[in-house]
Amino acid sequence: MGLVDGKVALVTGAGSGIGEHSARLFAAEGASVVVADLNGDAAMSVAQAIVDLGGKAIGVQADVTNERQVIAMVTATIKEFGRLDCAHNNAGISGTMTAFTDLSLDDWNHMIAINLTSVFLSMKHEIPAMLASGGGAIVNTSSGAGVVGFAGLPHYVAAKHGVVGLTKTAALEFAKSNIRVNAVLPGTTNTPMIQEFTNSNPDIGKMIARSVGRGSLGQPEEIAQAAVWLCSDRASFVSGDSMLVDGATVCR
Repeated sequence: MGLVDGKVALVTGAGSGIGEHSARLFAAEGASVVVADLNGDAAMSVAQAIVDLGGKAIGVQADVTNERQVIAMVTATIKEFGRLDCAHNNAGISGTMTAFTDLSLDDWNHMIAINLTSVFLSMKHEIPAMLASGGGAIVNTSSGAGVVGFAGLPHYVAAKHGVVGLTKTAALEFAKSNIRVNAVLPGTTNTPMIQEFTNSNPDIGKMIARSVGRGSLGQPEEIAQAAVWLCSDRASFVSGDSMLVDGATVCR
């Protein structure tokens, strides 16, 4: 018996990085998985890899900043698997370092849409589907930047703080409806986004690793482990939490 055996899980931003590892782990722990990503080919590839290993999965192309596409994503989940029990709202971008007063409104709006509005839209339509099934569990991906500030990333920090606030609000509102809502706050993790920086200059990689409390980057599967546990019945009394998964970075 896996942690989420027999459940149906939806993961956004699941074509690579943390989302891909989350989708694969949900499947390994017994869930049927909807792999959603803006890159439809990547979503289909991850879903097929899960099926090839004996799991149940479908890939869905979805822009989670578009409400119609979010509705279609949730509808596809119900059509294929009949219910929705777990969701990991993980889609997001890192952005580029920009001085506060140099940040353009377009860049601000783009960041807020992808990293915050998408979480709102996903929960808005996931929660009714979960209510129809008697309850469920949601995990939203925030960041260490959801609880501390970082100079040069005002748009990213604002969005990730917003995810924490949305998580707490939804947890309170649906606590008596058997829906739990939590957030994971990853530290610097070895994903394709980070690899773009580290591969270009080994010194940058070493500098980034030194910034992590334990002295080495997090691995996407480590974040996935936290997300899947939070969606499992073993976390039945955990809701409204913002779980730092950052190798003792923020606490320094």
